[in-house]
Amino acid sequence: MTISVGQAFERILGRDAHLRVVAWDGSAGGPDDGLTIRLHSPRAISYLLTAPGELGAARAYLQGELSIDGMDEGNPIEVLRHLGGDFSAKLPAWRDLREIVGVVRATGISVPELPPEETPSQLRRLTYGLRHGRRRDAAAIHHHYDVGNDFYEYVLGPSMTYTCAVFETPETTLEDAQFAKYDLVARKLGLAPGMRLLDVGCGWGGMVRHAVKHFGVTALGVTLSREQAAWGQEAIRRDGLEGRAEVRHADYRDVTERGFDAISSIGLTEHIGVKNYPDYFRFLREHLRDEGRLLNHCITRPDNQHPGLPTRGFINRYVFPDGELTGSGHIVRVMEDEGFEVKHHENLREHYALTLAGWSANLSKHWDDCVALAGVGRARVWGLYLAGSRVGFEDNGIQLHQVLATRTSESGASGYPLRPQFT
Repeated sequence: MTISVGQAFERILGRDAHLRVVAWDGSAGGPDDGLTIRLHSPRAISYLLTAPGELGAARAYLQGELSIDGMDEGNPIEVLRHLGGDFSAKLPAWRDLREIVGVVRATGISVPELPPEETPSQLRRLTYGLRHGRRRDAAAIHHHYDVGNDFYEYVLGPSMTYTCAVFETPETTLEDAQFAKYDLVARKLGLAPGMRLLDVGCGWGGMVRHAVKHFGVTALGVTLSREQAAWGQEAIRRDGLEGRAEVRHADYRDVTERGFDAISSIGLTEHIGVKNYPDYFRFLREHLRDEGRLLNHCITRPDNQHPGLPTRGFINRYVFPDGELTGSGHIVRVMEDEGFEVKHHENLREHYALTLAGWSANLSKHWDDCVALAGVGRARVWGLYLAGSRVGFEDNGIQLHQVLATRTSESGASGYPLRPQFT
C-alpha cells in the first residue's frame, strides 16, 4: 500500500479541493486550514467509488460514514457555501484508482463494479411503471409528501405551505410571506366573490382556504397525497369552510368539473414531465371558461437549452423521484401553443432563497423532533436538500417563475384589465 486512507480520499475529491480529510485509522490528507471531513469507516470511500459525484458523498453522510466538523445538520448552509463547487467527488485517474481500490479492499470492504448507466432507469420502470404514468406519479408523490404531517408542520410552520413565499423585505416573517404569496396569486387571477377556483397540486389546501376566506370564491383543490388531503379537509372543517372549499385526494386528470373561472397550479409542473406539458396545459384550458385565467407557478432552469432533462443525483434519488425542470421560455411556448394568451411573467428566484432559509431554520430549531418523527437519515436528507436548494436559488442555478395567462375567446376577449392591480 503506497498511500494512506486520508490521501486516497483526497484524490477522490481532487487535490485542489480545500478540504482536510481525517480517516478512521488516523491518517489525514489535505490542508490543515481546510474544512475537516471525517471518515468513520472504509464504507465512506466505497460509497464514493460506486457512485461518483454528489450522490456517493451524500450516501456516505446519510449512512453516518462521513461527517463534517461544525456542521449544523438541520441547516448546513455555511458548510455548503464553504464547499462551493469543490465538493465534487469523482473517479480519479486510473493509476490513482487502482491504489485507492486497493486501500479499500485491504480493509475487507468490497467495491462492486459500477452498473451500466441504464440499469437504474430500467429497474425503476419495472418497479413503478412508465415515467409520469399515473401509478408511478402516485408513488413519487407518496415518497416525498407522505413523510407525516407532523414533520411538515415543524419544517413549514403554521401555514403548511410548501411553495415559494413572497417577501416584502428580507425581514418579513415566513408566515406573512406565505400569506402574501397566496394573496398575490389570488389578485393575479382576479378572484372575486362567486367565482370558482380549481387548485391543482393543492398540497395541504393553503391556496384553497385563502381564496375562500379572503376572496369569497368556492374552491376545489386536488392532491395525489392522501395525508395532505386528510390534513386539508380537517383544516377546512376547522375553519368553517365546508360547502365552499374541498381538498380532494385525486389525480388532477380525474377532475370532471369544468367551467372554472380561474385555475392555480402552484408547484405541480415540476412533477408532470416536460413531454406532458402539452396535454397538461390543454387539460387546464379545457377546464376554464372563456376569459378565465391560469396562474402557473413552478421552479425553472435559468435557460431553455435542455427541455425535458430530468433532475439527477442526490435530488432525484432521495427527494424528488422523476422531477424535471425546464426554462420558463419553454413553458410559455407550450402554453401559447395550447391556446393560452400569456399576460404576465415574473421571476421570484430571490424569494425562494428566503423561503428555503425559513424552512432550514425551522428544521434546525426542531431537529430532535424531526429526527424522532422521520429518522435521522430522512432528517439529514432534508437538511441537505433545503440548504442545497437555497444555494441554487442564490447563485441563479435555478429560478421560480409565475406565468399568468387567459383563455382568450375566439372573438379576442380576454377579460384582462388594461392596468391590472396586483403588483
